[in-house]
Amino acid sequence: MGTPGNSTTGLNPPSQPPPLTDTEIIALAQNHHHLNNTISSQLPPFLLAESSHPILLSFLQSRAASVANCSADVSDYVSSLISLISHHPCAALSSLLPALLHAYLSLLTSHKIPHDRNSLSIIQQFVGHLDAIEIREIPKVIDLIISYFPQIKELEDAQVLILLPKCIELVRISNEIDKPVEYVSSVIDDLIECHWSNVLLIKMVEIVRDFASCIDKVRKREFLQKIFVKLREDVEMQDLPGLVYQLLVLATKGFGKREVIEGIVLYFGGANKVGSVMKQVEGTVLLHVNFAVKQDPSLGQEVLGLVRLDSRAFNHFTVTVLLSVARIRRFSESAIGILKTALFNAYKDYKFAKVCRWLSDELKEEYLENARAIEKAILKAVNASHFGREHIVPSIVQLGFGLLDGVEEGVQKEISKSDGLIGTEELGTQVLKCLFEVHNMSRNEIIEQCKYHVLSLKPEKCFPLIRLLGYLVQVHPHPMLEHMSHLKEMLDYFTFMDGRISYNLVTVLLPLIKFSRDLQDYIILVLRKAMFRRENSVRLAACSAIFDLLLAEKQSKPDGLFSFQESSSQASCSQQAEEPHASRADLFQELSGLLQRCLYQQANVRENVYHGIMKLVLVDPLSAGTIFDLLLSHFQRFYRENEELQLGIEQCIKLENGKFCIEEPLDCLLFCVSWILLLQPQNRSDHPSDSLPCFGFSISQDNEAGRNLSGESFSNALAQIRKFLRNGNLEGLLGKKQDSGSTPVEEEKRKCSATLLLGIVEVVMNIIVAELVKAANVQKLELETELSQFVEIHELVDKYTSNSRHGNGTKRPVVRPSVSDATDKLALGSTKQFPDRTPLLATSSIHQLLKLPLESWKLDNSKNGAASQKNSQPSSGKTRVLGSKILSSILHLCYHQLKLFSVTGKDDPFKTLIYGEIKLLGPPLLNIIFSLKSVPKSDMDLSKKEARGQKDVECRKENIHLALLALKKIIEISLSSTKYADLIDDLVSSYQPEEVSAVDACDDECKLAEGVDDRSTRSKELFLKNIKLLLDEFLEFSFVREAEILCDMVLMIGKKLPEERRNLVGSWATQLCRRSHVSKNSKISKCLVSVAVTLSSPPEDLVIAENMAAELLQVVGSEGTDPPVNISESFPVISKSTSAAISTTILQSVESSIADMDWITIRLKTYYTATQKGISLNQTGKMAPELAVEEILYSRAEAVVKVLSHFAAMNLKDPQAECLLRLAAKFYKNLARLSKLRIAPKGCKQLLPSPKYQSLVETTCRELTAPIYNFVARVQQNKEESNKTKGIANKIKRENRCIPDLVFQIEDYEKYLIQLSKITKVNLLRHAKRSTSRDFKIVEQSEETPEEQNPNEEADCDDNAAEDKSSEECGNANEGDETDGGHSPKCDSPVAAEDTEEEKEEEAALPQAKRAKTSRVVQDSDEE
Repeated sequence: MGTPGNSTTGLNPPSQPPPLTDTEIIALAQNHHHLNNTISSQLPPFLLAESSHPILLSFLQSRAASVANCSADVSDYVSSLISLISHHPCAALSSLLPALLHAYLSLLTSHKIPHDRNSLSIIQQFVGHLDAIEIREIPKVIDLIISYFPQIKELEDAQVLILLPKCIELVRISNEIDKPVEYVSSVIDDLIECHWSNVLLIKMVEIVRDFASCIDKVRKREFLQKIFVKLREDVEMQDLPGLVYQLLVLATKGFGKREVIEGIVLYFGGANKVGSVMKQVEGTVLLHVNFAVKQDPSLGQEVLGLVRLDSRAFNHFTVTVLLSVARIRRFSESAIGILKTALFNAYKDYKFAKVCRWLSDELKEEYLENARAIEKAILKAVNASHFGREHIVPSIVQLGFGLLDGVEEGVQKEISKSDGLIGTEELGTQVLKCLFEVHNMSRNEIIEQCKYHVLSLKPEKCFPLIRLLGYLVQVHPHPMLEHMSHLKEMLDYFTFMDGRISYNLVTVLLPLIKFSRDLQDYIILVLRKAMFRRENSVRLAACSAIFDLLLAEKQSKPDGLFSFQESSSQASCSQQAEEPHASRADLFQELSGLLQRCLYQQANVRENVYHGIMKLVLVDPLSAGTIFDLLLSHFQRFYRENEELQLGIEQCIKLENGKFCIEEPLDCLLFCVSWILLLQPQNRSDHPSDSLPCFGFSISQDNEAGRNLSGESFSNALAQIRKFLRNGNLEGLLGKKQDSGSTPVEEEKRKCSATLLLGIVEVVMNIIVAELVKAANVQKLELETELSQFVEIHELVDKYTSNSRHGNGTKRPVVRPSVSDATDKLALGSTKQFPDRTPLLATSSIHQLLKLPLESWKLDNSKNGAASQKNSQPSSGKTRVLGSKILSSILHLCYHQLKLFSVTGKDDPFKTLIYGEIKLLGPPLLNIIFSLKSVPKSDMDLSKKEARGQKDVECRKENIHLALLALKKIIEISLSSTKYADLIDDLVSSYQPEEVSAVDACDDECKLAEGVDDRSTRSKELFLKNIKLLLDEFLEFSFVREAEILCDMVLMIGKKLPEERRNLVGSWATQLCRRSHVSKNSKISKCLVSVAVTLSSPPEDLVIAENMAAELLQVVGSEGTDPPVNISESFPVISKSTSAAISTTILQSVESSIADMDWITIRLKTYYTATQKGISLNQTGKMAPELAVEEILYSRAEAVVKVLSHFAAMNLKDPQAECLLRLAAKFYKNLARLSKLRIAPKGCKQLLPSPKYQSLVETTCRELTAPIYNFVARVQQNKEESNKTKGIANKIKRENRCIPDLVFQIEDYEKYLIQLSKITKVNLLRHAKRSTSRDFKIVEQSEETPEEQNPNEEADCDDNAAEDKSSEECGNANEGDETDGGHSPKCDSPVAAEDTEEEKEEEAALPQAKRAKTSRVVQDSDEE
């Protein structure tokens, strides 16, 4: 091939080959391309000569300088040259390629040629031929490209970046360049340090994946930081989806997945741009993330781990990403579970911070804001679900029902709405409500899931779902009607559901009956079937639902009356007109037969009928006559007007399965009738019977006469019963025979009869009180006398119900037996079981009863002031005897009423009638207490001289005790509900004793109610002043039980005060403990100490506990000290008789502090774990609350050490000794956790221990560790001395658990101290005491003989075995403690799992600790 060329050269002298023009070069390249000729000899000599290179490059410059169509000209020329070079590989043409590339890049970067698709094509051709360029020319290209970076403003300017990845890769693998890795690293540094425009950012994210293998981990992290910093500055929204996609690709190419996910989530979660466009962009980004997770599941794990570590990484976009990831099957449960866990943990953290008194208000607000942020993030994510993210709707449905499933009735009430938190149930409800309103496609799924959960969950978890259905029915009735099939299917399971759920299900669906007659008929059919079921609970629910159906039907009519003409003529304001109801008979008459059947059911079903009738009359008073007609024939079965015993109590009792039970609740029937009669007169004038249609027909005179006849029959019967009970033979009515003794069966029957009769007496008392309110002055005295008689009758009948009084003055509950299952004792709509008989005595009646003794004392005082001392004494004695005789019974009734008020369900129909005036009871109770205690000192001293005086004092004490119990219940009701918060205000305004001002004038330590603007706080503190006065007097007179109740009330009210005001009460209680007249009763002393410690603000609470513990040490005594004293001088409340009770109280307060430490330690572990993994949890820039609370924790722990050190020096007996061992083990366990957290893991910087931590370690080693070892030795010595004591086996078992556990925790704590000391070079064990041998004792021998050495060697073997066994017991005890801790994480929790794994790794790394036995000390080996 080279022969012709050589011959030509030989014949002619060397000369310049004839030049070619640029046009000829382009044509030549085209011809070669068509002919596919690769023979280099066919090329013109001009192209093969290196001297032609300047000419060829000049053609490029000339074409670039031309004005017309320079882009195409340059592109054609350069493309032709590249084509010729690629098809004719020779040295001359190959040397032309780098010069051509450099020249073209110079023209392109200097903007002498346009940046268009032609230039992009040329750049791409150069990329394919970079391998042919000499490697030493590549760095020049790289430098030229990097120098061009500041000029890149438009997307077309970034075309040259296509060359960069290939150039960097060629340099990295080259052997001809010195230090290629360092050069590449310098190039990457230049890329990171230079300024990036938006276009450059987009292009860099796109190309960096091509040379990712050339970048180390540190520079990758810096590269990502540069990207996200630039991303936050100013990037067009339309560029965001592409950027995110490229970032997700980078995550799969070796860049940090955690950093990529965290950056994306935090950017979109904190983006300030709002609007529909941004939401659409987020929707597109979600699809990219979802696709990336499907391709690389490890990205999904990073998303889950970001939120699992700490909830502060939470924002609305995090929620949306998790919901999107939840659409992937493998992440479905875990993603939703993490969302719920983050929310529940935020609630738990705030709940703890709210009650933890030694946390600052700023920290409490921080936890509150964290919980609010999570709630807002979830709601924001749900509200934006219709902006291009419909694929997450099923996940939102799953989340909503997951939140509702996590709610148990009564548990979420702890989250207060006043704190601004929504709560789990309300949040889940709002999520599903929003979906139902916005996404039509989700409605069927929501209704279907409601049906599934209601039929499958426990009853306690179904109430939120029922309430959700009720809301949807109320707000969206017509969309709900579209899913009628699902609703009917739920109704089909009525007889298989829990009674409470089935009843509430029917109730929430009742608003739909005015739109659908078919649904109403279906409900009636279901209820009819239910009434024929054998299960009593089903019939009970059906009976209640029947009356709710009747009420709903009546309330849907104007004025609560049936007027089909009016209702059908009015159009509905809804989107869909109401279905016109056809004319039909009245629903009450239609169901009257079913109601008649209910009157022959069990007792609780009949009670429900009477309750429902009362609700019916309250809605429609004109239905009273028809109801009387319904009940009259039934009532006449148990009432005989002309017989001696008018009430057929025996007919109301039934023998079933060998036991008597109540078949007919006659007292409830009479209660129902009496209230209807009471309501009738005041309503007849409002609704004239001759002008309104009722029950489907006009009220004619005949109907009215019949109606009046039934009402008068009941009225006369009640009057006769009232007269009979006042004058009749009650023992005969109860079936008690005077001649014969009582058998157990007769006693049981008599109890049932007395229970019924007790309710009938209460009904009559209600009637008398109603007449007393309206009576004139002349009649009032007679009615009050009659009322007093019925109080005595009530007390007499009450004796037959076996209400024997206990030592605390309360009564044994009266349980009404009925033919029902145990489950039927649960009231509908409530989760609480009623242990007591429902009282029928109204609160207004009890109020009138409480006024009787007050008026009697007032009359007595007026007579004493008007008459002479001699003539007034008999009258005074008579009046007081009369008041004391009935006061005890009245106070029993009052306490029983208040006790049942706290457990009665909110939907109970009796609550409005019976408990409506509950606030009336407080003022007379307080007046009775102050009246009873205001007895002169001489009268109290009478008890020492006369038996009559002693009986009077005991009677007063008993009545004061009952009144205080009732008052305590009122305080509980007031503090438990904001609805009754003004009860304390009424108590304060009703009574202000004159002595209070005198006491407060000399009380400088407690300035209660001074400078307080809040009305509620001021009322509480004023009431506490009254209690202070009473408490001082009760302590003086040694009223032990009464003073104990007052201390409980002080504690309840004090906990509700603000922290600074609460401390005043604690200071007062502390001063009271220092007074010498304090009772030496252990119960009172325990209460006073509890108030003083609990209501003192931290750190003062533990200071008081430490001072009292020091005094306890003097009273209890210790080894090697002075003999114990009988009573403390600083705190006279501490004595020999009270030391055990006070020790228990102080240890309980310390236990609460240790429990707080346990929770905070877990939070610190979570925080440090996230920080060490490099996750930026805090988006606000504020200091994490865990760092702020850590220093407080050290101070608190040091105060606990000082308290426990005093107890460790005492000669404690069980159970205080066992309690101390258990608390010390928990405390050292927390110290070990804290010490472990101070040790930085591999790859993290080790920080020096803070001064407070070092102080804690020093104080613990010096003041607690050594004394606790001595205490353990004393306990074991006492155990050995009492081995033969009866019953010692259980005690030994307990100590065998406590002592090894304590020793293990101490040694575990010291193990981490040793590690931390070695790492930080800080001696933390300066004051540590070496652990002694507890499993054996080596007795030193002064003279050893050869014969004695062998037994010693055998003993050493036995000692080693015993030591191994003890270590095993310590491990087992520690495992038990891990599971029993109240605040410890569960075994399946992430924190617990991680902690266990770390401990296993450390135990595997550390060699087993070896002990070198000496005479009395087991020393730690150097390896440990």
